[in-house]
Amino acid sequence: MLNISKNKISKKILEKRYSTVEMVEAKISSEVLRRGIYAILICGLVTLLLPWTQNIRSNGYVSVLKPNQKPQTINSIIGGRIEKWYTKEGDYVKAGDTILQISEIMDKYFDTDLLKRTKEQIEFKKQSVKTYSNKISVQERQISSLNNQLNQKLNQASNKLIQAALKVQIDSNAYVAAGTDNEIAIVQLKRTDSLYKSGLKSLTDFEKKKLNQQKVKAKFLAFKNKWLTAQNNMMNSKIEIEQIKSKFNLDLNELQSKMLSTVSQKLDTENSLIKLENQYVNYQIRNGFYFITAPINGYITKTKVNGIGETIKAGQQILTMMPNEYQMAVETYIDPIDLPLVSKNENVRIQFDGWPAIVFSGWPNASHGTYDGKIYAIDQFISSNGKYRVLIAPDTTKYAWPKALRVGAGASSMILLNDVSIFYELWRNINGFPPDFYSTAEQKELKNKK
Repeated sequence: MLNISKNKISKKILEKRYSTVEMVEAKISSEVLRRGIYAILICGLVTLLLPWTQNIRSNGYVSVLKPNQKPQTINSIIGGRIEKWYTKEGDYVKAGDTILQISEIMDKYFDTDLLKRTKEQIEFKKQSVKTYSNKISVQERQISSLNNQLNQKLNQASNKLIQAALKVQIDSNAYVAAGTDNEIAIVQLKRTDSLYKSGLKSLTDFEKKKLNQQKVKAKFLAFKNKWLTAQNNMMNSKIEIEQIKSKFNLDLNELQSKMLSTVSQKLDTENSLIKLENQYVNYQIRNGFYFITAPINGYITKTKVNGIGETIKAGQQILTMMPNEYQMAVETYIDPIDLPLVSKNENVRIQFDGWPAIVFSGWPNASHGTYDGKIYAIDQFISSNGKYRVLIAPDTTKYAWPKALRVGAGASSMILLNDVSIFYELWRNINGFPPDFYSTAEQKELKNKK
């Protein structure tokens, strides 16, 4: 009884008749309760002083470490119609093994002799190119021959011009000499006329001088005519040279125009030949796409198309494959607030779905059924779910990951941070503070100081 009321009834009750009342009044239970509370408080204080490993919990799934080891889809490069399946889901195939065969659905590729006909067209084009080359060679020889003729004609005309120039010079000298003789004859005639009038010369002498002067004058005019004729011949020689050049230039331009036209036709033919050769190679490569082969060694997991006779489009997914050799990893996502706390090569404990485990969040060494890992990569850009992706690689220094583990299985990870007391961890969570952040070098420095 507590005996709180002023009206006590303890004296009116016979305590010996009630054992329960007698035990309560003995106050033994209060002592036990007090000791229990003290023990709980002591255990709580000791617990608060125990070490606690700070960690970041996140969920993810099993993936692979390298891109070429991930499940991949096999697409059809060209559109076609399914003719035959050589494999089925779950089969193991090697790189180069035929998976299925398709046939052509485009009418321009229906010709079964398409490659042969294209090859013949290529040969015809090659012959055309060769013919044009021969024609260009003939035209080049014609141009060369025309240039030789031009040089010969110009040499002849130049020689004729030189002769005409010499003839002009000779006739010019003769004309000058005749002019001098004519001037002398005129002077002599005037002197004789004066002497005749004075009676010193006879009429016969006067008439002889006059006749001689007429002959000299006629000779002078003849030489002048020859000199002018020579000059005219020299001008004609110059004009002839220009005419030769003009005529040969016309012929040369005509031949060059024909040759350029032939060169243009040859280039067009060569361009058509290149297109045909490119088309032929494309046809050859396209024929290789009728048989879809495995690009890697692996297992066929799921087909996207079924049946015989079904048509597929270019680039359409046909099936998915999983490589038979891959290095597993875990893709997990952390909140942006935790991103500064993680770094490469940091230790992680992982629990896989389907593998029983006993996990103590703050005591990873006491957990059972978890596996070791190390952070391999951290995304530099946030994902669509508002978190950052972290790739975790296996750490097989202690235990290897389960062999039966498959890509896509769920995984829960704990990224291990600093060791603190439980009291500090509770205080941090109550105040909403993030875990302590120290780099690996800073942690070693702190340990050395301690």
